[in-house]
Amino acid sequence: MNIQYMHPADQLVMFMQRIYDKGMTTTSGGNLSIIDDDGNIWITPAGVDKGTLTRQDIICVKPDGTTVGPHRPSSEFPFHAAVYKMRPDLRAVLHAHPPALVAFSIVRQLPDLDLLPSVRKVCTSVEMATYAVPGSDQLGENIGACFADGGDIVILENHGVCIGAPDMFTAFQRFETLEYSANLEIIAKRIGKVNRLAQDAFRITETTTHLKMDDFIPHSHSSEELAARRDMITLIRRSYRQGLFTATHGTYSVRLSDGSFLITPFGMDRAYLEEQDLVRVKGGMKELGKTPSRAVSLHQKIYEKNPEIRAVLLAHPVNAMAFAVTDAKFDPRTIPESYILLRDVKRLPYGEIYTKQDETAEAFSEVSPAVMVNNECVIVTGASLLQAFDRLEVMESTAHSIINSGALGSIVHITQEEVNDLKVAFNLKD
Repeated sequence: MNIQYMHPADQLVMFMQRIYDKGMTTTSGGNLSIIDDDGNIWITPAGVDKGTLTRQDIICVKPDGTTVGPHRPSSEFPFHAAVYKMRPDLRAVLHAHPPALVAFSIVRQLPDLDLLPSVRKVCTSVEMATYAVPGSDQLGENIGACFADGGDIVILENHGVCIGAPDMFTAFQRFETLEYSANLEIIAKRIGKVNRLAQDAFRITETTTHLKMDDFIPHSHSSEELAARRDMITLIRRSYRQGLFTATHGTYSVRLSDGSFLITPFGMDRAYLEEQDLVRVKGGMKELGKTPSRAVSLHQKIYEKNPEIRAVLLAHPVNAMAFAVTDAKFDPRTIPESYILLRDVKRLPYGEIYTKQDETAEAFSEVSPAVMVNNECVIVTGASLLQAFDRLEVMESTAHSIINSGALGSIVHITQEEVNDLKVAFNLKD
């Protein structure tokens, strides 16, 4: 989906609905705006349910201050206007009250941007604006001053967050990424010592292999390939709704019987992917005109080293990732389902999925179908896409249960004797 061809009013409705559906704002909270090439500011209205907005509800504020539309513009319009005045390079502003970032705003602390490399790449810096009454000129001045210094993301003391960007999708991507990371930091601090990356650690992830692949032109699409495309899109969309990955981070692939595989594309919004967006990779070449995920070479290595694996999922489920960014141990011997599906979950050092891909690929086996990569991701595999997805869901559910148990008492793990019984009952290999 290319939002550059969408009217500003339609963009605001689409992204506000998305923010509301993900629980990152309330019926009355938050506001979005876009400034067009004529200087008109399109903004969400005051006093209208954020969960039921239509294009007719969006207000246009002309450069002379007159308004067009059936409602009053958001009471926060002054700070939107202040941001555009301070920063002509910004064309979209997003303001909301997501729970994790509000938690930081009410203790007046900035979230850590270096728990995962993707966060520092998307959100280069965050500033804090001094508290002022919502809708006041003073609040606009406080926020505008932060943007005037070159910042694009501002936490508002005892209020929420304001984000500016060249377009609304980029603003949303920054917003979603920062709220995810803030939530991850809060959860991680409950279970162990948080291990942060150096500020420049993200540079190790800047591979260009996916950009240098030769192209091939597919002359036909088998029913097997078409079914795989359909099933991948179904589970990719489900994964996004469930928070297993964010708009632009998370990679799924499925191997076909001819040895080629389908993989998610680079940089495209996971919420709106369609079957034709998936990239087929064959013999080290990619479909003409498409760019595969940056993780394409790792997926290729995993398939080469493990003939039994037919699907690979790389994701960032927040509860499982809390273990990946701390020293807390993830032990799936909690309930039979968790052990049966996950077995021995290995932990790999940060960076090795880029620098030691052969060794990473060799970490997988029937005994270890999933790995946790420190400060990076979780990777699950399966003999089918559905089995791999099931493992991903179970890993996140298990992590969530372990974290919740901390409020109740000490975990009683399944004993080795009970594990042996499960191996016999379910024919699990050692």
